[in-house]
Amino acid sequence: MSTTDTGKDVGGGTEPAAGKGAGDGGEREAAAQLSTAPSEEKLNVPSLGPLGWARWFWRQLTSMRVALILLFLLSLAAIPGSVIPQTPVDALKVERFHEEHTTLAPIYDKLQLFDVYTSVWFSAIYILLFISLIGCILPRTWQFIGQLRSRPPRAPRRLNRMPVYATWRTEAEPEKVLRAARSLLARRRFRTHQEGNAVASEKGYLREAGNLMFHIALVVLLLAFASGQLFKSEGRKLMVQGDGFSNVLTQYDDFRSGSLFTADMLDPFSFRLKNFHASYARSGPNKGTARDYRADIAYSKGADGKETDATIKVNHPLEIGSSKVYLIANGFAPVVSVKDGKGNIAYRGPVPFLQQDNNQTSSGVVKVTDYRDAKGRKDQLGFQGFFVPDFRPDSGTMFSQSPELRNPAMFLTAYHGDLGLNGGQAQNVYQLDTANMTKFKKKDGSPFAKKLTPGDTMTLPNGAGSLTFEGVKKWANFQVSHQVGNGWALGGALAAIAGLAGSLFIQRRRVWVRAVTGDDGRTVVELAGLGRSESARLPEELASLATAMQDAAPTAPADFVDPAEAPEGAGK
Repeated sequence: MSTTDTGKDVGGGTEPAAGKGAGDGGEREAAAQLSTAPSEEKLNVPSLGPLGWARWFWRQLTSMRVALILLFLLSLAAIPGSVIPQTPVDALKVERFHEEHTTLAPIYDKLQLFDVYTSVWFSAIYILLFISLIGCILPRTWQFIGQLRSRPPRAPRRLNRMPVYATWRTEAEPEKVLRAARSLLARRRFRTHQEGNAVASEKGYLREAGNLMFHIALVVLLLAFASGQLFKSEGRKLMVQGDGFSNVLTQYDDFRSGSLFTADMLDPFSFRLKNFHASYARSGPNKGTARDYRADIAYSKGADGKETDATIKVNHPLEIGSSKVYLIANGFAPVVSVKDGKGNIAYRGPVPFLQQDNNQTSSGVVKVTDYRDAKGRKDQLGFQGFFVPDFRPDSGTMFSQSPELRNPAMFLTAYHGDLGLNGGQAQNVYQLDTANMTKFKKKDGSPFAKKLTPGDTMTLPNGAGSLTFEGVKKWANFQVSHQVGNGWALGGALAAIAGLAGSLFIQRRRVWVRAVTGDDGRTVVELAGLGRSESARLPEELASLATAMQDAAPTAPADFVDPAEAPEGAGK
């Protein structure tokens, strides 16, 4: 019955025009009373409150979905660290990036993209992922322990509804069949339990163990990464042949460390550079390419340790305690002696020049602070230029023609004035600040510069002194790294791979065997299996079990009646 028809029945006939509005109201009221639509009632839903919202947030954070999202975000967040130059890795590249990208660099600074791995946003993702993994692991661990302590689930009432099922009849007794089934399943590493006329078994618990191992390994990797960042140290030292080095903070040219690193964590050792060897290809398409770099050193452990000879090559560092000494660069250091205006030695020694191209064309400066001019007045000298190990006048260029030391030459321009060393500000030892310095001039007013070969002397104008190019030594740049957690990181990575392989390839499944006496007095054997995950091998495994049980429970011969001996009408 529709509501419209009911309204007309209640009205009792046709209403006059004047009463039409009242009749419509009566129909709407009756329709509202007889409608089956749910009434629009406001539900009194209690608010979650702070504790409820905290529980909801914790459940979301510790869910597998959020953990995977955070892991994906962490991998994305690491991309800028490999694309954009990082201050802890190469501060010079960051400085060059600022000079070349004046608009983009300040934005990167605000986003902390020049130091990604210690940025606030990267640390937030890192910490949330760590908490999420812990929240996933703990409840699943207790659940897994409970599963290990519990018995396999009892056999279902109707085994023929299982995905894999087999049955046969045998002359063996039910108890004998169940004992044989239990023994067979135990030999195949199934956990078994007999209850009544059925044996329940389960296998593949290592699948969940592998899953837990994978998650625990991720936590170990995160902890190893965090400890490596917090307790690490990395320093560089440029050494000329014959120089020595002790592993203390004051000996480093450049040093960086984690926030929790302390100076007493440095391994006590020292070493000196005895010699440096470099060999290059002299012909073919790879002419000039380095074949081998080798630094011969002598090192000692502790303050009174005995010196031991060793060789450091590229990618073959020297390991001393928890520190590794890497060979990262090499070059040439011209040996010069500078005399002041009175003829006294103001400076003498090797000056490292830094490589500018693959042929070891190098630039550098010579700074002389203890200097007096011809009138005995204190002043300072600066020489700026470049050094080439293989200069060939007929090449038409002043650049080196090969990286080998064949025909060394040095080109210098001389300055005098204030080097800017007394201002208290840090200064690059390989650059010359000429803001407060004046070039020496020739008689014609041009800048005073000269090409020098070993043994040549550059005599400054007006009796201001001289510089003699005495020879060339080699230098090598070493990096001493103290990194903790590397072993844990390697172990965590291997455990993660093993756990992931176990969780993917180990299949958890259940097998039930039931043996009961049938109506004909024979034992009915039922064998059924159920995979907790997709397992294409379960039918093969169940068939193998059924075949193996034939020794203890052979299939009984089927009843057979010869048609010739059958009673009359038996076949009708």
